[in-house]
Amino acid sequence: MPIVILILTTLGGALWLWARQNPGDAVNAAQDIVTTARNAPRKMAFRKQTKAHPVEGIDDPRIAICALGQAFIELDDLPTAEQRTHLNTLLRTKLRCDAEEAEEMVVLGRWLVAQCNTADAAVTRLARRLYKIDGDKSWDQLQEIFMALVDGELNGSQLNAIDDIRRAFRR
Repeated sequence: MPIVILILTTLGGALWLWARQNPGDAVNAAQDIVTTARNAPRKMAFRKQTKAHPVEGIDDPRIAICALGQAFIELDDLPTAEQRTHLNTLLRTKLRCDAEEAEEMVVLGRWLVAQCNTADAAVTRLARRLYKIDGDKSWDQLQEIFMALVDGELNGSQLNAIDDIRRAFRR
């Protein structure tokens, strides 16, 4: 027992001397410990959801709208650079975000659509998720973005996508 007390006292003294000589590092280390302790429950909750699809992790309706826009333009063959730029501009104006945030949402939207394997599957899954997190509040925004994205007539897969979205929104 005296040996354990000696070891603990030595470690405590060394820690005290280190903190005394490097106060900035000691404060940063203490902040890191507090942050780790605060985030521990989140990490445990995240681990429980590891079997979930990435779309189920969306909690911002703007990201879901962006991903739906990505999937919608992908339904019309391969999207052109002009379509992608137009979507980026629409996101900035309709969703009121800056250029950097819009670009991040576009990249995340492309990734989410790719995780769904096809644009059709992405539309269905993203529409259900959007309805789940936002109800039908974003229906008007979604319609405005889709109408602005369409240059002419809708093709058959885009019409089916709109029907899927209506079903998801229960309209």
